Amino acid sequence: MVSEIDHFMDGLMRRNPHEPEFHQAVFEFVETVMPYYLDHRKYTDARILERMTEPDRIVSFRIVWEDDNGVPHANKGFRVQFNSSMGPYKGGLRFDPSVNVSILKFLGFEQTYKNALTRLPMGGGKGGSNFNPKGRSDREIMRFCHAMMSELFRHIGESTDVPAGDIGVGAREIGYLFGKYKQLSNHFTGGVLTGKGLSFGGSEIRKEATGYGVVVFAEDMLKHHGKTMSGKTVAVSGSGNVAIYAVQRAMRMGAKVVTVSDSRGFAHLPNGFTDESFAILQDIKENRRESLAVFAQEAKGVTYHAGKSPWSVPAQVGLPCATQNEVDETMARVMAKNGMECLAEGANMPLTAQAIHVLKDAGVIFGPAKAANAGGVGCSGLEQAQNAQRLLWTRDQVEQELEKIMRSIHEQCVEYAPVKNGVTDYQAGANIASFARVADAMIGYGYL
Repeated sequence: MVSEIDHFMDGLMRRNPHEPEFHQAVFEFVETVMPYYLDHRKYTDARILERMTEPDRIVSFRIVWEDDNGVPHANKGFRVQFNSSMGPYKGGLRFDPSVNVSILKFLGFEQTYKNALTRLPMGGGKGGSNFNPKGRSDREIMRFCHAMMSELFRHIGESTDVPAGDIGVGAREIGYLFGKYKQLSNHFTGGVLTGKGLSFGGSEIRKEATGYGVVVFAEDMLKHHGKTMSGKTVAVSGSGNVAIYAVQRAMRMGAKVVTVSDSRGFAHLPNGFTDESFAILQDIKENRRESLAVFAQEAKGVTYHAGKSPWSVPAQVGLPCATQNEVDETMARVMAKNGMECLAEGANMPLTAQAIHVLKDAGVIFGPAKAANAGGVGCSGLEQAQNAQRLLWTRDQVEQELEKIMRSIHEQCVEYAPVKNGVTDYQAGANIASFARVADAMIGYGYL
């Protein structure tokens, strides 16, 4: 089996050189799926695994925009349309200097299988730009978004490709992007972008959905192993939408949340978040866009640790919600030593492959991103459904549907997952369940 995996990865890396993030994402998938793949001749005869690791297309383009001083700038824009077997391409746009083809291919690849687990008619894609929004004015952000959509609008559509937000792209940016799309296309098609404002076709709880979903999934994993979220100490990384609303949902379930982080350090609350400190965090990150150092100054019982990781703080539940590869093998050993019982990935691929093995070998219940953080795209699918119906569902209705999606994903993982030393292997379960759905669809189309 090891030789089969190595042979496959050697070929993939030859075809896709200098793309370490994409290699990592595919390896994490292939090492759990390969036994299932080889046991089913219909997949091997069709060479499905080789075909599904090649994106349908990659679009790249120049984005020229003007700053507040009248100086023009040029950035790179991308859209990776990875796989549309399950429906129109669906996946976020990311604005960050780190954006490149390797990162977007890894994200589009992961998105394909994440979307398959929702059982909604959505394929997988991802896009973005190496534009850095930090320190830019609202008007500069607006001009950049309008410039980007001037090219992107040619490649998207409600039945073709439906972008949403990601790192650096929130409701403000989606509003600017959608406004330009509407102007260029000369018709109002709400389902072409998700994460919109409620006043023009958005959905209730969209910004909360990924954070809520990851906690619902973690709670289901704990329940499946005879445990509960209530009373647990929870460490969270990140302080964007995913992290903020993971904190809120975990608090609602009776957990004590003791950390959040940003790119400059982390905040530690030994006694856990209160309603008051949570409200301050929301204001600082969602309205004022300040550092967590400011949060520590304004909220009671908070210490700020510049340049450090939150994962040194002992916790029973881990919710990494920041960015890819934030937890390495060394940090995973610290987490296991400190009594980590369960970890659910809120970000995309926040653990290295070595870190995942360390936690699983230590008996930690591990929830991979493609299952645990599917709440965001699940809610995006619900937004598309509302747009198609020309309706706006209530907050309770959307939250109930979202919980159904997350619990269904948990059930699919359990159905396909092996059990080792009494712990369900959700990584294998998620990968095999989603692989089977996408592969069966691809086989149904013939050799395309």
